[in-house]
This record gives sequence, C-alpha cells and structure tokens, in this order.
Amino acid sequence: MGHPSWMQSGLLLLMLACSIALFWKRFGRVVNIIRDAKKDSDFNLQPVAPRLGQFAWEVLLQGRVIRERPLPGLAHALVFWGFCAFALVSLNHLAEGFGGRILSRESIYFRFVDGFALLVSVSIIGLAVRRFIWRPRWLGPLSPESGVIAFLIFALMITYLAGRWWFTEATVWGDANWWAHTILLLVFLPLIPHTKHLHLVLSPITIFLKRQGFSRIPPLASDEDFGLVSGKDVTRIDALQAYSCVECGRCTEHCPAFNTGKVLNPKEIILGLRRYLNTQGPGSDQPLLDGGYILEEAAFQCTSCGGCEYQCPVGIQHLPIIIGLRRGAVNTGAWEDEHGTKLFLNIERGGNSLGFAAAERQKFIERNSLPVYDGTQEYCLWLGCMGSYDPQGREIVLALVELLRYLGVTFGVLSREKCNGDPVRRLGNDYLFQQMVEFNAEQLRQSKATRLISICPHCVRTIGEDWKEHASAFTIEHHSELLERFRSRLPAGGASERVVFHDPCYLGRYRGIYDAPRSVLERSGEVVEPGRTRERSFCCGAGGGMMFLGEEKGKRINVERAQELVSTGAPVIGTACPFCQTMFRDALANISQSPPRLLDIAQIAAAPLRQGQVQPQ
Repeated sequence: MGHPSWMQSGLLLLMLACSIALFWKRFGRVVNIIRDAKKDSDFNLQPVAPRLGQFAWEVLLQGRVIRERPLPGLAHALVFWGFCAFALVSLNHLAEGFGGRILSRESIYFRFVDGFALLVSVSIIGLAVRRFIWRPRWLGPLSPESGVIAFLIFALMITYLAGRWWFTEATVWGDANWWAHTILLLVFLPLIPHTKHLHLVLSPITIFLKRQGFSRIPPLASDEDFGLVSGKDVTRIDALQAYSCVECGRCTEHCPAFNTGKVLNPKEIILGLRRYLNTQGPGSDQPLLDGGYILEEAAFQCTSCGGCEYQCPVGIQHLPIIIGLRRGAVNTGAWEDEHGTKLFLNIERGGNSLGFAAAERQKFIERNSLPVYDGTQEYCLWLGCMGSYDPQGREIVLALVELLRYLGVTFGVLSREKCNGDPVRRLGNDYLFQQMVEFNAEQLRQSKATRLISICPHCVRTIGEDWKEHASAFTIEHHSELLERFRSRLPAGGASERVVFHDPCYLGRYRGIYDAPRSVLERSGEVVEPGRTRERSFCCGAGGGMMFLGEEKGKRINVERAQELVSTGAPVIGTACPFCQTMFRDALANISQSPPRLLDIAQIAAAPLRQGQVQPQ
C-alpha cells in the first residue's frame, strides 16, 4: 500500500477495533469460564524443564501431530508454522495502514515467508480435500465452519502472494489487493474463538500446563470432593482442555469402544463438557451426566486403554476426565450396575476381583511350595488377583517361578495379599480403593519388601503410581523387564515358532515398554507384528474394570482384537498380561475351532525347561 490518507488510516483503525472487540467478546467469556472453574488442588508447575521440552516437541516442532499421521500431520504442521511466520508479516501489514513499516519488503524474511505461503496454500487444499471429499468417519458430521476457515486461510495466502508477485504498490490493483487481505485478516480474527480453531490460541497453553504423567488421575481435593458430579467440580485444567479440542477425531479413530459399535466417543465426552460449560457454566449444580451433555453409558464403556490421550495433538487428557465422571457417579451412589456392584462386593468381602475365598490363594502357595517373602530375598513376587486365583494366571506365575529359580533369582510371596485396587480405581470407587491400598501397603511394610515384581501390568501401574495418592510408594516392575535383563541367560532350545505379540495397554502406552517382551520372545522364535501394534496396539477390552462389567452393545472388543491376531497366521499368540490372556481365551473359543496357542512370554521362555530341552549356557 502506498502512503495512506488519514481517512484510510481511520477506517482501518475502526475495522481493527471492531475485529478485536468481536474476538474478545467470545474469547473473554472463555477466559472467564476457565478462570471461574475450580482450582486444581494438586497442580504444580515444577519441574519446568520437562514442560518446556514437551512444549518444544509437541507445539514448536509439531512432533506428535506428524508422528501419528505423517501426511495430514505434516500439512497441519506447515499451516501452524505458516501462522508463526506470518505473525510478523501481519503486524507489518497493519502498520503499513498507518504509514509505518516494521520490515522492508525487500528483506530476506519476506522471501522466507513467500515459500511458506506456497506451502500453506498447498497444505490447506490437501486438508480441505481430506475433510470434505475423502472424509474419514471419525471426523464426525460435516462442519461448514471448517470450509469457511479453510477458504479464509487460502485467500489470505493468495492475496499475500498477489501483493508480492503480481500487483505493484501504490496502484489501484495493489491497493485493492491490500484491502482485500486486510478484510480477510480482520474477519478471520474474531472467527477463531467462535470455532474449533480456538485451539490455535489455547492448545500451546494446554500442552504446557497439562498434568504430568500419562493418564494420571488427580487426587480428590477433600472429603466433600466426590469427583466430576456437576459444573462446580470441573477444574481449570479440565475446562482449558475442553476448549482446546480441535475435533480432529484422532481419539475417536483409536478408541476400541467406538470402533466396536459402542456409544462412547472420547471426542464427544470432551465436546459435551465444553457444551455444558457454555450453557451451564462452571458453578452450576446441574449434573454432568445424562443431562443432555454426556451419557453415563458412554463414560462406563471406557477400557482406559489410553489410546485417546496418547494420540491427542493438543494435550487433552481424556482419561482423568472420564474417570472423574465415573467417580462422581459411583461415589455419590448414582451409578447402578449389577456387575459393578458384584465386583465391589467381591473385593470388599473376599479381597479379590474374581470372588474366590482368600483360602484358595493360600492353598495355591502351599501346593506349589512358593516361599513366603521374609525380607532376605531379592524380590517380592506380587501375585495379584489373576496370579492367585485364575487357573491360567497361576500357570504364568509358575512359569515365571521356574525361570527365577533357573536364573538363581531369589523371591518370595506375601502371606496375605488383596486386590491392588486397579478395577475399583478405574471405575471410580475411591473409598474401596483406599481400603485396598492401606491393607496391602501395611503387609508390604511388615514384610520389609523393597522391590516387587508382577506378571500384571495393571498391578505394576496401580502399585507404582496410583498408590502414591495415599503415600504408599513401592518400586515394582513387570516380569518382562526382569526377563529382558537376563535375556542372555534364559533357557535356550526347543522349537522355534512364529509368535504374534499383543502389546498390553498398561505395559505399552502406560509404561512405555515395547522392546522388552519382544526381546524375550526373540530368544525362542520369530516375533510377528499385527496390523495395530506398539503405541497403536488395540485394546483387549479388559481395562477400566470392563472385564467385570457386561459388554452388551456392539461387537466385543476382545473378539475384534483376537481376529486381528489370528489373521497373521502365527501359530502362537504371545501376551504379557493375564487380563489380556483371559480376554483372548474367551474370544478365540468363539472365532476358531483350532485357534493359535495362547501363551504368556514367561510360558514361552520357560518352555525348554518344561520340555527338558535346555541347551548348555
């Protein structure tokens, strides 16, 4: 633009003021809602270094966006980087309207931005084609606002490039193009807080401030805190994350419940919370569940697999919100479920989730001459409900015991042990969870146990992380970690077979362990990968207490996963979790008359010992 007249500058000032006012009218309301929400009682900004690293990787480098969906992720990243590059150019553009200039149009920075304008133009066309033509089902209903925003971004790039390459400054066409770019810019600004593109402003803050640790369930603030019951219970982090959702559908794409025809859609849980805050506000007494915003049925279909949280590119932590909703329903007595009630009674009366008498565990210990931990052994072997009472779980424990004895690793089991509390923790029964923690922690302290080992990733996660809420921290590891350390000394020999390995959610996404079980299996055969593997592994359907509830809608999750494992043609399915093995055992009986053998990594590693085929080390 040439030298502007005072009328042109005045008009620009008026338009700019209107644009900013419209932006703040909506954005200010969002800020007030977040600010008026309940404080997060356990929030701590320290340590800052991990947050800065997380911010650099997920925001500045767009690492998570690109890693999980490389092609569309790169397109999104280019648009984001383009926005960053255009921030200074846009300020310079507006300054020109007042007769000023921050940068010379001949500067190298403008040439750099020219390249980004081209990349953003191509990227936005590709994203528009994907959203409006190819359109994956997890994107949800067609959104006209997405088309408007895509058009504005593309038009901004074209008018910028036209001003750089085609129209000369201080000409009629040059001035017309300048005003066209200005109008597009000032229309785009107030649309941001009225659409899902609010994430452009909020998601960097969300990522920096999100709770540290994967799927960490925040502690209840007081005896009057029952979980997410109504708007008064929604915390600032919950509200911030609700308004940051970009509606990309990555959580939906990887949700086992949604993909097998259930009501649950994790994206709709977050959007339901947003709608509630928009209409009821954070101080409302109206219930969050079954009030037209979030379905109770959906909240109780979650397997807590963590696929949604792992995939989210804007830092939303779905699981603390979903479990918070469950807490609110269970702790207030609003949730009525026959299977859930039976589970709670089994644990409360018998100390285990399977409903057996505690004497059965003692019989198992005595019958197999398992030593009792007395403080002198290297490890305390935590049996868990499955290892203590389930026949197949016991087989896994005995296989691990054979390996420990073969390796010369000393161990013992607790004389008394109850459920670690995982299923009741994920279902929201905080009172019963606390009872389990206090009993078991006292048993471990009396036994002077310092290092624990378990065949169950759910036990490992709950004891290692969730117990901390009740000041009970113990060092515990999964048996795959120990066996991997002793890999070179594991028994060799026996037939080498192809094994398709299923990554348990609580070992993989929760604990970040993928290589250890594969390393153990490679000692005995060839590891085959299913279609969805490692970080993208598909849940078995047992987590979140779902193993004990009735899965009544849609296709069973364990059947979906078992079919995928069988389709590889491997004669053996390898697991590293007794819950997974139970779920697959039931599924395989229904889908095949001659299914693959189902074995834990400990059973596969111990096979040469049982077959008498051990080769000299």
